[in-house]
This record gives sequence, structure tokens and C-alpha cells, in this order.
Amino acid sequence: MSTETEIQAEVEALKARFSETKALYREVCALLFFRHGIAPTASKLYQYVRKGSMSVPAEALARFWEELRGKAKVQIDHPDLPEALKQAAADAVQTLWTQATDLAREELAALRLEAQASADQALADLARQEASNQGLQAQILESRTAASDLRAEHRQLNDELQSERRSHAASLARADELQRQVNELLFQQERVRADFAAELEKSRTAVQASEERALGSERRALLEIDRERVARANAEKQLEALRAKQLEAERHTQARALDLAAQHSRISTEFEAAQLSLGRLQANFAEQTQQLLLSQEQATQFKSEAQTLRALLEQFKPVPAPAPSPKSGRTKRGQA
Repeated sequence: MSTETEIQAEVEALKARFSETKALYREVCALLFFRHGIAPTASKLYQYVRKGSMSVPAEALARFWEELRGKAKVQIDHPDLPEALKQAAADAVQTLWTQATDLAREELAALRLEAQASADQALADLARQEASNQGLQAQILESRTAASDLRAEHRQLNDELQSERRSHAASLARADELQRQVNELLFQQERVRADFAAELEKSRTAVQASEERALGSERRALLEIDRERVARANAEKQLEALRAKQLEAERHTQARALDLAAQHSRISTEFEAAQLSLGRLQANFAEQTQQLLLSQEQATQFKSEAQTLRALLEQFKPVPAPAPSPKSGRTKRGQA
């Protein structure tokens, strides 16, 4: 802080303490002369105070010098002392007072220099502190910028995390839906397999029934072979044809069973692959369902053929010959 700034600050403090203009100018005179060692002038006083007209600081300055001279003048009044001794004593006291005043001013100047050095050091420290503060402020700004960037990045990462969570939830939902469809397909496959097994069992039962009926017809034909050779030959032909059809039906049934077993294995393989591609599984399952329907139609056709064979066996069954009457026998023996 400079001397002028310090004086102006002290004058402002005096303004707050002294409201009377003359008293304020008198205190400013004392401040300049005794504290700062500056000889006050009217213009300087008015420069610091700026109150009243120019005559007010001039009057205050004259009164200040008069009071100062009155204090500096020492009078020694003693009735027994000569006038010359009184004057010499007064001059000596005045010299001592002047020397004391000069010494005080020198000490004040030394103190002022020391205070100024301290003020300069404080200003230097303040400048360094301000530079450090500016560096710290720059670091704070950089930290705030970095923190703002981190917050923005955190918000972005949070948004991405929320998006990933939504995507994961959607994927889980799709996976659950696919698993449900797979379970439904497994259930349908098991049901189709059960239906196919039931139909195959029915076909086997029908074939066995046809074999049993064919064997019965064969036994009946063998019992009457002596009487009806022509019928026997026809029956044998029909039986051979029936056996050929039966063998053909068995071979077809076995081949169809093997084909269906292979198709079942292929369906199982395709079903395992269906976990990766549900559309392919649905297409293959539809194809297998269509083939199963075709198998059922063929099984129905086999049943119809078996029924036709039974009807033919019944149609070509030999008619038993009528037994000869006793009367006819006796007549023939008598004639003989």
C-alpha cells in the first residue's frame, strides 16, 4: 500500500470520527505533520478532505502553526531569576524540545521506513499468494472441467448401461418366449410320437388279425382239399396272392417304420438345431406332421386292403358238399 493511499484511508477514518469541518482539517494537519512528517499546506489539506471552501483549510492551517509555535515556546516565570537567565533557560528548554521533536521525527521516519518495508514485503507476499491463488483457481477450473467431463461420461455410461439392461431384459423375454415355443414343440412331438406309436400298434394288431384269419382260412381249405381240388387250387392261388400282399404289406410297414424311425432321428437332430433357428424347426415339424398324416392315410389304406382281403377270403371260401342220403345208398347197393 502506498503512502498516499494510506493517508487517504486515515483521512476517511477521521471523516467518520469528526463531523465538524474545522476540527477535521485540524486533525488532518496533525496527521500529516506528526505521523507522516509532511508539512501540511492548504491545497494538500483540501485535496485530502474536500470539504468547505479554500479559506477553511487555510484558516485551519494558520491556527495549527500558531498552536504549534505556542507549544514550542517555553516561558519560565520565576520571581528570583534574572531576565537573561529566564531567557536562556527558556531557549534551552525550547532547544531540548526541538531536539526531542527531531529525534521523534527520525524515529518516526525509521519506523515509517520499516513499516513501508513490511508493507512492501506484505505486498510481495500478497502478489505471490495471488499468483498461487490464480494457479490454484486454474487448477480448480481444470478440476471442475474434468469433473464435468467425468459427470457427462458417467451420465453417458449410465444411459448406455440402462440401454444394455433394457436390451438384456428384451433378450431374456425373447429367450423365455423361444423356450416356451420349444417346450410346446417338445410336447407336440411327444404327442405325435404317441399317436404314431398308437397307430403303429393298431396296424400291427390288424396285420396279426389278418394273419390269424388267413391261417384259419388255410386250415379250413386243407380240411376240404380232398373234395374240392379245383376249389383248393383256387384257394391256394388266392392264398398265395393274399400272402404276397401280406408280405408286401409287412415289408411296406417295416420299411415305413424304419423310414419313420429315421425321420424321428432326423426330427430329433433338427429339434436340437431348432434352439438356434426356430423357423427351421417349425418348417421341419410341419413337414414331419405332413408325413405323419400321410402315414396315417397309408395305415388307413392298409386297413382297407386287409378288410378287402377278408372279404375275398369269405367270398372264395369252399362250399361244403352235401352228404349222400341213406336211401340213395341202399338203392345203389341193391342194384349192384
